[in-house]
Amino acid sequence: MKKLAIGITLLLACAAGTLYFSPTALLTSVQFIERQRAGLSSHEVKVDGLTIHYYEGGPRDGETLLMIHGFGANRDNWLRFARHFSQQYRVIALDLPGFGESDKPDVNYDVASQTERLHAFVQALGISKPHLIGNSMGGHIAALYAARYPEQVTSVALLNNSGILSPRKSEMFAMLENGKPNPLVVRKAEDFDALMRFVFVNPPPLPESLKRHFAEQSMANQQQYDRIFVQLRERYVPLEPELPKIQVPTLVLWGDQDRVLDVSSIGVMKPLLKKPTIVVMKDCGHAPMLERPEETAQHYQAFLDSL
Repeated sequence: MKKLAIGITLLLACAAGTLYFSPTALLTSVQFIERQRAGLSSHEVKVDGLTIHYYEGGPRDGETLLMIHGFGANRDNWLRFARHFSQQYRVIALDLPGFGESDKPDVNYDVASQTERLHAFVQALGISKPHLIGNSMGGHIAALYAARYPEQVTSVALLNNSGILSPRKSEMFAMLENGKPNPLVVRKAEDFDALMRFVFVNPPPLPESLKRHFAEQSMANQQQYDRIFVQLRERYVPLEPELPKIQVPTLVLWGDQDRVLDVSSIGVMKPLLKKPTIVVMKDCGHAPMLERPEETAQHYQAFLDSL
């Protein structure tokens, strides 16, 4: 009750003081409130010489849900989704190396390398047989992890994951093949609004000051993201030969209006998985846990309950 009162007070203060706060202070306040509501707190751990930042909450003796973000994203993408699980499960959402607040050394960030870093992170935290859930690139990593370490996971949930040659080419890949800029990388301020419209059917509302702040952050990371995206393509790991190695139940959830990775990927994945559960969310884009967190959480909880 005390936490709720603190959260409400801060939320009102944020709303009243938006014009007076700097974007950084406003973002810090909003993140604090969202972490409080999700029951998560910030932590960091050193793994193979890299500092990895992550959120954690929920009972430490509960089953672990390990949440893996996508390209250009970070652990904050899971906050509104995670609040539906932290009462029952140990919830962990990390900033992958190269993203968010985690270290960004000059190394390879292809999915195979990130999968091994994720495995080292799991071992460092002493996590036993987590439920993996990943979005986009994070889904690619989650699937590869479950294929490489089939006895070390309990389930996998893949939200609009990369790694599949879809029967119908997505709008993003059509743009890239035609020589157009990567729509996931912000190069100038107005690109941020375009990115939001590209990723979401109904973009989550954001104050203009935060939009500007996120646009500036994204532009500051442009070279890093360009370099990582090149590595992801040059060192691409197809999932088609990997999916049959996954032994555990697998949820494949997709927004049917995804312009980044086409929903037709499901038709390739389903016959390759031993224990698939398929969910298609209508009128939803590339990041269901951000666009419709409560509905996505309901689908995921139903999947967990079915295990």
